[in-house]
Amino acid sequence: MHKSTRRAIAFGSAALAAAAVLSACGSADTASSGGKLKVGVFFPGSLSDTGFMQSGYLGYQRVSESLGGKVELSKVEQVAAADYQQALVRFASSNDLVISLGGQTDADVRKVAPQFPNVKFVEIGGPADAKPLSNLAYYDPQQAEAEFLSGAVSAAGSKTGAVAFVGGVELPAIVNAATAYGNGARFTKPDIKVLTPQYVGDFNDPAKAKQAALADYGAGAGALGQIVNLGKAGMEQAAAQSNTAMIGGPIPGDCTNPAYLGYVHTDIGTEVEYAVNAAVNGTWKAENVKFGLTSPNHGTDFKLCDQSAADALAKAKTALSTGAVKPY
Repeated sequence: MHKSTRRAIAFGSAALAAAAVLSACGSADTASSGGKLKVGVFFPGSLSDTGFMQSGYLGYQRVSESLGGKVELSKVEQVAAADYQQALVRFASSNDLVISLGGQTDADVRKVAPQFPNVKFVEIGGPADAKPLSNLAYYDPQQAEAEFLSGAVSAAGSKTGAVAFVGGVELPAIVNAATAYGNGARFTKPDIKVLTPQYVGDFNDPAKAKQAALADYGAGAGALGQIVNLGKAGMEQAAAQSNTAMIGGPIPGDCTNPAYLGYVHTDIGTEVEYAVNAAVNGTWKAENVKFGLTSPNHGTDFKLCDQSAADALAKAKTALSTGAVKPY
């Protein structure tokens, strides 16, 4: 691992106050270290969340291994929402490229990017219809496509004729994913009952996720889809307690836990690699870039555990990839 990758940046109150001072400069200190491109990656959540952030961090590690001689990497994780803006200002003050993960940072990224016109920004997982700024690109992992597959497999594996979705924060991308989950379920079984999605208000709270899952299982759901990161631990407990099923991901696990029908695989790290490579190669553009099943940039797949759902998964993949159906 590159030396700099081992330096997680701590953003305490004092550091954030310093960042506020730097913001008054209105431009970035982009002097590269030894000719290397300086890249800062902003992970607002935990790097071990078994979800979106950890998937992105795997890409960060791959960049460190493959481009360590060309880039100098730094990162920050687990930043409180109230500190997003100051943390981004601090990052922009010392990097050539700033990559921010998660739609929850969108409002702050759009405020900070214009203050640093010489710095390139990339937001991963922001609103699908977001308009790029002159120095801000949007990369869309198209989680809705993955959740369409999740819904299709859930419907095939549910033994009760009903399914449901549990999400973390009610962001546009998560709401679209929930809609896609229901559409995927109805694609496999038009008469399947799709319960109203639940948003627990936190991606990383196992207790809240477990409570929501138990409520859905109690209401008749036989399988659940999810985007809750660490909340999956609570959902696993609920599935075991209810002797029912769920879909894992976005990082595929093994199939030894009978609760899992399968795992969506949404490779957020691919987007981190794409952004850094584009900046290094001089091909970076302030544009919307899609990743996923229907994109040449890939990034989405599904690992199936319950092989009885293989036919449903294959049909859903084909329908999406040919454009016969839209996820939402």
